[in-house]
Amino acid sequence: MSPDNSARFIKKYGAAANIVNPEVPKSLQPHAFRHSRSMHLYRSGMPMVLLAEWLGHAQLSSTLIYANADTEMKRVAIEKATSKLNSLVSGDAVYLEWEDDEALIRQLYGLSQ
Repeated sequence: MSPDNSARFIKKYGAAANIVNPEVPKSLQPHAFRHSRSMHLYRSGMPMVLLAEWLGHAQLSSTLIYANADTEMKRVAIEKATSKLNSLVSGDAVYLEWEDDEALIRQLYGLSQ
């Protein structure tokens, strides 16, 4: 099926859906589905770089234009940052497993084989 034919179907059934539910845009475009699916993947944790590749964008900046954090994403981030489970907020000392592991630190810096 050609892209034009797909667009015709979406426009036709979008207009019919608008009659039943006015929240459906009167002039629905195929890109709305692409954008919606992309944002669902982004909200579910798909990294932006993979999302850009999935969309077929040559440049990450093309994806960044419309991939903005929504209110729910911002609320979740604020809750995580201010949670009492966050050691920075609670004041609890955090033990980092690599802190006292000299061999691992040397390996991470590329100083050992």
